[in-house]
Order: sequence, then structure tokens, then C-alpha cells
Amino acid sequence: MFAPRTRVIDGMGSVAWGSLLLFVGTLVSIGGTFVTRVILVRSLSEADWSALSLGFAYAGLVSSFGSLGLGSAVARSLPYAESEERRRGIIRTALVVGGTAAIVASVLLYLLGPEIARAVSSPALAETLQLLALSTGFMIFGGLIASIFQGYEDVRPNAYFLQALNPFLFVFFLGALIALPKFGLTYLYAVYAYVAAAGVSLAAILVYGVRKLPRHLAPGPRAPGSARILLAFTAPLFASGVMAYFTSYGDTLVLGAFDSLHVGTYVASLTMARLLTLGIGALSYIFLPVSTKYFRDREMSSVRILYVTATKWMVLASLPLFLLFVFLPGPSLGLVYGSAYTSVTLPLQVVTLGAFLSTIVGPAAAAQVAFGQTRLLLYNSIVAGVADLGLAWVLIPHYGLLGAAIAWCSANAIYPALSLIEVEMIDSVHPFRLHFLVPLFATAVPAALLLLVVPRTISVWWLPPIGVGIALLFVAMTLVTRSIDEGDRLLLVAVEQMLGRKIPLVRRIAALVRPPP
Repeated sequence: MFAPRTRVIDGMGSVAWGSLLLFVGTLVSIGGTFVTRVILVRSLSEADWSALSLGFAYAGLVSSFGSLGLGSAVARSLPYAESEERRRGIIRTALVVGGTAAIVASVLLYLLGPEIARAVSSPALAETLQLLALSTGFMIFGGLIASIFQGYEDVRPNAYFLQALNPFLFVFFLGALIALPKFGLTYLYAVYAYVAAAGVSLAAILVYGVRKLPRHLAPGPRAPGSARILLAFTAPLFASGVMAYFTSYGDTLVLGAFDSLHVGTYVASLTMARLLTLGIGALSYIFLPVSTKYFRDREMSSVRILYVTATKWMVLASLPLFLLFVFLPGPSLGLVYGSAYTSVTLPLQVVTLGAFLSTIVGPAAAAQVAFGQTRLLLYNSIVAGVADLGLAWVLIPHYGLLGAAIAWCSANAIYPALSLIEVEMIDSVHPFRLHFLVPLFATAVPAALLLLVVPRTISVWWLPPIGVGIALLFVAMTLVTRSIDEGDRLLLVAVEQMLGRKIPLVRRIAALVRPPP
């Protein structure tokens, strides 16, 4: 019992620290994205803003092809490898193949830009895509380097450079353009600023990689056959990554084909809904390499404890937003974007539901990658991607933004649900234990009833304290209902080890609410 318990504590520590760092980095990214969105919305015309939103969507589509699924494959293959020689072969293959793919993707987007713009009747989109072609290659290769460190449970390159530095530089460059009367913030200069931010971020992560990677893996010989093993594992992840992109953005692309002028408005509500997935996204990133080690050593009980405990506490980041966006959508939109976007309350409510459903099931897709269930993951992504595109194509002509929201909600609930069903059936991994469900419902039901009677004209400045109150209520309900299990206690030990000191108050509270034997 001692060895597995120690291993779980180590895993909890990696997950807690990695998730926290990524969560903070993502909050910085969101803050930067919000500031840039305000600047761009106020500085550009609605047509230019919609063209830029479409440009980002199509650049993301090409990135999903150009990344080849190498990121997840490398992050899983490195902790699963049995020797340093094998890891050297994996890294070299990833850098050569990934770098080539990044260049090809950039060239492809540059060449296809005018044709895409012509197809959606958006002339400004042509030059936008050709400029974004360069940043697409930067982001693909930067993400690949981050995934190498992810395999060593080091999330700092992702958190520091991709999540924090990149949006910060974008804000900085936009501010500089506004401050310099000689230039001013025009549409093309905004795109230049985005490309420059991606380029500097790539340079920074390259410097980090050159300096830090030898600490994880010293130079030496490479094991033969590494390329074949990695690429064979990558193939289904490549296809599932492309389809997963359609699951997330297919409705946006279809909306652009029917109504390109209102894409920016829809993206505004979708951006808010994606806030709910920040915690689970951070968790999935670090959960993949940690659970891979457990799976390699057949410590499935450790995986189960880690899965449910981490998912349970990530609800703190999504439940308050879910309740606010569903029951107070108007004030929520007003707080973030101002009164101009309060007309898309129903689309916001719909996509928020899909985001919350995808969150409470936990990091099921990451678990499937760790367990080597890549073929099942591919099937799931195909089903979800087809659902998003199909529903969007049928509903958008009749219901506009609401049709796009229904398509996104359906697909993003289907994808993780299928993954969860499969990992539960095969490995008995799922989060729906009583110590998770009881505080979840004990918090959500009374909070929802209270929000139903709150006036829809409530001041937007009441929303942050209400959100904090919901999070505190979840913690209180966890304690009052004695919904504490062994995983929670091991998480406390892991956090104490991370801090280098005991937390007596938390220990006393945990002892008082210890569930009866």
C-alpha cells in the first residue's frame, strides 16, 4: 500500500502544480485576449472584425492539419518509453517531421487564402490568411516544443510562452500602434501585430528548449525504430485532431459561409462559454503524461483516484460561470463586452450548457490517449465533428446564431461523453462518485433557484462576488456533506509537499468532516 500511495501523492503534486500554473497562464491569456478584443472591436469596423475572426478560424483549421497530432503523441510517448535512447529518437523524429509540417501548413494557407476569401465573399480575408500563414507555422512548431516538455511533466513552456507571453505581446504591439500617430491601428497593422507576437513567442520558447531540454535528456545515441513507433501512434491522433477541430469550430466556419458579417458576434458568446473549459483544459494537459506513467506500470487504481479528485476540484472553476451565464446571460455579456453584445443571450446559454457538460466528465480524451485508445478517440471525434458540421448546415440557415450554438453544444457534449463511456467500460475510470456528485448538486440546485429570482437588470458588478460565493458554497457543501475521500486527503499531502509546509487549519477541518467508517 505504501508505494502506490506515494506514487499517487507524487502524481497529485504534478497535477496540482501543473494545473495551477497552466490555469494562471490561461487566465493571463484570457485577460490579454479580452483586452485585444476590446481594442479591436472599438478600432475596427464590424466587417473587419468578422473577417479577422474568420481568419483565425481558418488558420486554426490549417493548424489542426499541420500539427499532425504529434503534440499528444509525443507527450504520451516520452513517459511511456522504456529507455533514454528511445526518447531521443522520439524527440528527433518529432522535431524533423513537425518542423516540416509547420512549413508546409504555412505555404498551404498562403496559397489557399484568396480562394477561401472568394468562397465566403470576404475580400479582406484573402490578405488576412496570407499574413496569418506565417503565424500558423510559428504556433505549430511552438506547440510541438511545448509538448516535448509536457512529456516530462513540465508545463512552463506552454504557460509562460504560449499562454502568457504571446497575448501580452499582442496587446503591447496594438497599444504601441495606437500610441504612435505615424502608424495608427488599422486592420492590416492589427494582423501584423498578431504575427509579430507569434514570432517573438516562438523565439522565446526555442531559447527555453535549447537551454532546458538537456537537463531532461542528455545527448547520446538514438534507438532504431523510434520514428516508426511514434508516427504509427500519431496517425489516428492526426485524424482525430482534425475532426476535433471541426467539433470546436465547424459551426463557426459554416456560419461564415452563410452570414460572415455576424461571425464576430457569435464568437463573442462562444469565447465566454469556453471560459468554463479552462480548468479541465489545464488538467488534461498535465493529466496525460502523469496517467501514462501509471498506465505503463499498470497502476490503474492510482489513475482512478487521480481522475475523480482532479475533476471534482476543477468544478470550482466552471460551476460559478455556468450558473451565471445560464441564469444571468445579459449582465454577464454586459460585464465582458458592454451593451453592444447583450442581444446574444440565448446562444450564450446554449453553448454554456455544452461547455459545462464537457467539463464535468473530466479529462476523458486525455485518458484515452494515455491508455493508447487512439482508434476509439478517432471514432469519437468523427462522430462529434460530423454532428457539429451537419447540425450547423441544417440549422444555421433557419436559426442563425442560435443554430450554430445548438450545433456546438451538441458536438462538444458528445465528444467527451463518448470518451468517458469507453474509458469507464474498459478501465472503470470515471468521476461520478458520490463524493463528487453530492456537493455538485447540493451547490447547483440552491444556487440556481436563487439566481432565478435575481432581477435581470442586476448591476454587472454583482456578478464577481456572486461567482465567488458559488465557489465557496461548493467547498462548504463538500465539507458539510462529508464528501471527502482518500484522493482528497492525498491531494492535501501533495499540496503541502509542494508548499514545503503543513496546513494545520485544513487538516483540522478535514479531520472534523472525515466520513464515518
